[in-house]
Amino acid sequence: MQFKALEEGIEVNGQTVYAFVDGMGTFKSLGEKYMSEAGIGKIKNGRWIFDMNGWYPQQAWLDGFAAIAREVGDGILYRIGYAIPSNAEFPSWVADMHSAIKAIDVAYHINHRKNGIRLFDETSGTIIEGIGHYGYEQIPGKNLIRSVSNNPYPCVFDRGIISAMAQRYAAAAIVVHDDSKPCRKNGAETCTFLVSW
Repeated sequence: MQFKALEEGIEVNGQTVYAFVDGMGTFKSLGEKYMSEAGIGKIKNGRWIFDMNGWYPQQAWLDGFAAIAREVGDGILYRIGYAIPSNAEFPSWVADMHSAIKAIDVAYHINHRKNGIRLFDETSGTIIEGIGHYGYEQIPGKNLIRSVSNNPYPCVFDRGIISAMAQRYAAAAIVVHDDSKPCRKNGAETCTFLVSW
């Protein structure tokens, strides 16, 4: 289901929050307004003030997403998702389409923490649970990857992230939502995306 944190105590880093606002392009001031209304930073003298190195409650960030969805629509959520890889921290080992799609889950966990601990331990390569995942499954014999997302973010936002990563390694890559599968927009726990190139 979209917009509802899977667990309490989850936080997202300021760099990723900034990607949300930056991804709104000409609607950036509207994003700043939604973030401040959700308790992330504040508007002072017409400027949004927040700590890029800080950590913020995931549910507050999700509340900002929900407001955008209600008032602006899915197009901007896709655009915000597409901006995430340009702003959030990603692993350095990404080198091709397959590693790019696999890296989304690692980056997702790097940029979130629970009770002050990042959800990806870079030393051991261990993921700590609590926020769901971005899946990776190569379809044999085809330039096709299936990615099942089970996280609290909007479906169309996830398609934006996956599209941005895929198009880094194949400009003509196409990412579609598999409408034959369940969708978080309709209350399901997962969404399935197909990446072809």
